[in-house]
Amino acid sequence: MMTNKPYDVVAIGNAIVDVLSFCDDSFITAQEMRKGTMQLIDAPRAEQLYNAMGQATEVSGGSAANTLAGMADLGAKTAFIGKVNHDELGRIFRHDMNAIGVEFKTPEATNGVPTARCLIAVTNDGQRTMNTFLGAAGEIHTNDVDVNLIQNAKIFYGEGYMWDLEVTKTALRHAFATARAAGTKIAFTLSDVFCVERSREDYLAMIEHDFDILFCNHDEAQALYPGKTFEQVLDLLQGKCEVVAVTGGSKGSIILTKDARIEVAPIWVHEVVDTTGAGDLYAAGFLYGYTHGMHLGQCGHLGSACASDIITHLGARAQKPLKRLLAA
Repeated sequence: MMTNKPYDVVAIGNAIVDVLSFCDDSFITAQEMRKGTMQLIDAPRAEQLYNAMGQATEVSGGSAANTLAGMADLGAKTAFIGKVNHDELGRIFRHDMNAIGVEFKTPEATNGVPTARCLIAVTNDGQRTMNTFLGAAGEIHTNDVDVNLIQNAKIFYGEGYMWDLEVTKTALRHAFATARAAGTKIAFTLSDVFCVERSREDYLAMIEHDFDILFCNHDEAQALYPGKTFEQVLDLLQGKCEVVAVTGGSKGSIILTKDARIEVAPIWVHEVVDTTGAGDLYAAGFLYGYTHGMHLGQCGHLGSACASDIITHLGARAQKPLKRLLAA
């Protein structure tokens, strides 16, 4: 991308600390969860579920935040807009973002709402089922949107998980308008089938009119167009945005442009431990490549490499420097 803007990607997202615990499928059933998806929960449910979980590990998360952390690990210049409180989880989240090299200066929430947490049950097949208490993350208002950051970014990135509350929708719409006026490209991830089912009409309208780059997985893409085959879905998505990247786990990914379909082979891993963050890290690798002049096939390959790395351990933040993947 031929631009002298100082930031590669600026994102608005839910600032969340993940609380991860291994379990078997019977726990998912007993807790009446929908395996492999995300659902929003309130504070009492969060406490009940936490008490029912086994031994847990706390790791900073949040979809867009994970993507920025992966990009920063690769060497990109990124900045994050999101809300935490001045509590233990908020301090963990802010420390982790700054330590990895993501600029994060959004003021803390002042109304006493605690920092968001996502209680993640990881089953033996590595699948993650997420239960999110939004807390302070849902308190991003229009005046929290740092216009200067977005104007000075090559890409603004948003996450579908933020499309559940009117206040965060309004903040995102303001960010989209700011980006368009500044010549900043807009990238967006659909995030989850749950999100698509709740906001399908809004998503379809934004895909048509707002987004330059779209990320989704196979199931999310099909949820956009109920009753259509996957091939029909690809036909419908092709040309809607400058670039659409559709991931398929062990099947690799497909990158759509107006005139081409690029198939990207998967990268095999010995053992899948936890799929949390796989899509986020695919976006990290892809957007790093895109903002650093790689062709789209290379962007997809780097995205696959980052996703494959993250699923070999618990949590959505890299345990070994991702920059090593640039030489692979």
